[in-house]
Amino acid sequence: MKIILLEDVAGLGKKGEVKDVAPGYGRNLLIPKGLAEEATPGRLREREHRERVLQQKNRRLEEESRAQAGMLDQQVVHFRMAAGEGGRLFGSVTAADIAGELKRLGFDVDKKKIILEEPIKAIGRHEVLIKLHPGVKATVLVEVAGED
Repeated sequence: MKIILLEDVAGLGKKGEVKDVAPGYGRNLLIPKGLAEEATPGRLREREHRERVLQQKNRRLEEESRAQAGMLDQQVVHFRMAAGEGGRLFGSVTAADIAGELKRLGFDVDKKKIILEEPIKAIGRHEVLIKLHPGVKATVLVEVAGED
């Protein structure tokens, strides 16, 4: 019996996969628990259509991310913060701060996509990596200056 998995099933497969299982396993366990549905020709066409739509959406997002990465690369973001001796900041510059400043400059970047090993705590120029999409990255320069 052919089924389409609606949920991940340990030892069988991931959501959306078409599997061949014993008829009793499919009818008595998987389908009643809502883990799978029978793979009819209509449902298989629906599944293929959903996959095509998802691939088109993913391709469009990747293209948009590449365009945004081109504009973001080597963009300079400035911060003025109170600092002590030796250039150590009293506070720190976090991913949320960088995202807010980028938003002010017209770039909509989620703070979760900004990769910081730890918050910036020193005056100077720092390169910050932004992962916009799998395989699409940009580098932003964060320039931190002390207040006068």
